[in-house]
Amino acid sequence: MFSSRDSVIQHVFDTYGADKVAMVGTINRYRPRSALADVAKAYGLEPAKVRELANQLPHAWWARFEESEEGEDPPSPFADLRTAYPAYQSIFDDSEAILKLPRHLSMHPGGVIVAPGALTDLVPIMNSGGKGVVITQLDLDSVEALGLVKIDLLGIRGLTVVGDVAEFVQQSQPEQYATPLAVLDSTPSVDEATSNRIEKGETIGCFQIESPGMRGTLREIHARTEDDIMAALALYRPGPLTGGLKDAFVRRFKGEEPVRHLHPALAPLLDETFGVILYQEQVLRIANELAGFSLAEADLLRRAMSHFDPGKKMQELERKFVNEAQARSSIPIETGERIWEMMAAFAGYGFPKAHAASYARIGWRSAWCKEYFPAEFMAAVLANWGGYYSQRVYLSEARRLGLKVRPPHVNYSRHQFSVQRMSSPEDRALFMGLGQVKELTQRTIGRIIQYAPFTSLDDFLSRVDPRMQEAEHLAKIGALDGFGKIPAILKRLQTGGWQSDQMSLFSWSDTSDEDWNLQQKVDAQLEILGASLEAHPLELVQEKISGAISSIDAVGKIGRRVTVAGVRQTSRRSRTAKGDMMLFLTIEDLQGTLDVILFPDVYRIAKSFLDSNPPLLITGVMEMDKERGEPYLRAEKVASIS
Repeated sequence: MFSSRDSVIQHVFDTYGADKVAMVGTINRYRPRSALADVAKAYGLEPAKVRELANQLPHAWWARFEESEEGEDPPSPFADLRTAYPAYQSIFDDSEAILKLPRHLSMHPGGVIVAPGALTDLVPIMNSGGKGVVITQLDLDSVEALGLVKIDLLGIRGLTVVGDVAEFVQQSQPEQYATPLAVLDSTPSVDEATSNRIEKGETIGCFQIESPGMRGTLREIHARTEDDIMAALALYRPGPLTGGLKDAFVRRFKGEEPVRHLHPALAPLLDETFGVILYQEQVLRIANELAGFSLAEADLLRRAMSHFDPGKKMQELERKFVNEAQARSSIPIETGERIWEMMAAFAGYGFPKAHAASYARIGWRSAWCKEYFPAEFMAAVLANWGGYYSQRVYLSEARRLGLKVRPPHVNYSRHQFSVQRMSSPEDRALFMGLGQVKELTQRTIGRIIQYAPFTSLDDFLSRVDPRMQEAEHLAKIGALDGFGKIPAILKRLQTGGWQSDQMSLFSWSDTSDEDWNLQQKVDAQLEILGASLEAHPLELVQEKISGAISSIDAVGKIGRRVTVAGVRQTSRRSRTAKGDMMLFLTIEDLQGTLDVILFPDVYRIAKSFLDSNPPLLITGVMEMDKERGEPYLRAEKVASIS
């Protein structure tokens, strides 16, 4: 089992030889920020001024909320800057002129080519700078046109997570499982408890099925099997979402409306998906069986559609499809045109069925691991730096599962998150890794792991010999718990006096009763660890948010007014076309995250307390961004919870 994409790539290089294998080059083109930055530098602007201009450019996520008349081109990304900086019109003109032009050659994130002989006989190559990797000077379309084999290798964190859990199971039950792969191969395809978890959307941490929108879709269609997950993954794509096909699928899946086909000839091709195109293979079969396209021609059609090519080639293909469908399958011209429109609307965002099936299997196995090995599963998710959510959400999820979640401790923690047995095999806790402690060096981490366990504070100080700041950080986050109360330990550390491998002449012990309160511990962990293991900030104000619903419940209330509570995860200010400031905010609660938009009127009232990052109570209307396929909350009122 390969634990990462890089290890797979290295295996390919070792197998076929470095002279026959290279990474595919990719052409990076100018986008608004890079174009403005390079042009402004060429005009001699100071770096600070360049950053000032670039930071005011719109981002793609909010640009679509700008209003424009139907049929008009989208507004220029430099429109606001032209008004605010009239002296720089030439800079904006030149920046706009170079948009989408090639900027530099880079390395494709996962594209590898394997040549039958020496690469230099077939394609120009170059070194990728400091990475020490050979890349082609042609992009992926060009190397394919030369007849070279191109392999796309994806790095999937979810595989590493289930692999880590499988290793634990195999190590604890070696008589039953010879290898970790045997554990994964034995995962049942039918399991009542796992099905219940998926149907309820309790899938935080599970590969591909943990986002608020996906969890809402699982609940909406009552998904219980791998096949249901597969359909949900294909449904939750821009094609079905923008075409309104998701709603039709859900109604038909639940038996609320009959399946309708544009023509009876589509029935055998679309029955399994209730008359809705979900998979790229269905586009190929429609073109092949209804219009007589060869499979090679059908694949060319799919490619042309996926590139949104409205040119002459597509017009010719449309005429051929409509005419051949009439001649071969007796499909009227008007119906053939509607089928074509349905195919074209979908194909640009199509999801291969094989792709959906493999992702669904990993998602099912993730849910199974979470159901039966929750501590090991959450440790693996956190050790591999989570996924869709921030670390705080996964820590809250672990607590919700009834797991004991502990900050790093010098006697139990490893470098990353791990599950450690305490007083008995049944008494286990999930410990954060030492590698997450701010300012803790690799030398000190290594010595802690090497010399643990420690019997006292002096034993720890003499054998590890940490720097003062390292020892203080460990004390503040509870990593020295059991050696004394935090205030007493900090006071002892201020006296200094420890030396490596030199025990103190007089043994120190804590006789005080004074300790930090919960808020002090939370604040210290947030500062030093980036997350609190004592409590989520919302748990400290639980009585003040009793009227709020969770983020996952809000997702299911599109078009309705809701009140949610959360803590800011990320935020970004921007300007409207009129120059007013607005805010795009992502909040997190105990169940997940939710995107929130604060338009100017709301933002003006809320900005006074947003900088201090308090827990927030937000009321607004839930809406669906059909391009991204994600729900968001249009805020009407924002209040700080003290």
